[in-house]
Amino acid sequence: MPDDVEGDDAREADDRRPRLDDVFRPRFARWVTGTLAVVVALATAALLVLLPATGLVGYSAADLSGIAFVGLAIIWFCWRQATVAATPMPEGLRVRNLATTRTVPWAQIVWVRFGEGRPWVQLDLDDGDTMAVMGVQRSDGQFAQHEARRLATLVAARTRTTRDD
Repeated sequence: MPDDVEGDDAREADDRRPRLDDVFRPRFARWVTGTLAVVVALATAALLVLLPATGLVGYSAADLSGIAFVGLAIIWFCWRQATVAATPMPEGLRVRNLATTRTVPWAQIVWVRFGEGRPWVQLDLDDGDTMAVMGVQRSDGQFAQHEARRLATLVAARTRTTRDD
């Protein structure tokens, strides 16, 4: 009986472990920015409702529109940060960072770096350029180390050739 229980535990652990082709997403940054977006949304809504109700003169429609715009801009920024990811696709790695989204063909990725002091994984590309992959962030600690190794393994598997070159 104990052998069966251990086997079940091992299978459950394997089910929770990400597969090689799963999407790379940060954990801590998603939690923080998601929480911040909710707080900002609630605060913005409260300001828009409560400021006119105070009866104080000086809050025009332009003022309230400005408050709404700033609140929406902060929420958009948080959403964008919460949705950074690296998605393995047959043709390459689709990297969605804070400001850009780009698909890099597997053959262009030369090396995956995640050394000390780097806030996120970096890809060395065949044209000499580097590219940040914010989907794997140092703030995630050991999880980030595991994800960086998984990405390096995936790149090696996708760029393997039949020749030794």
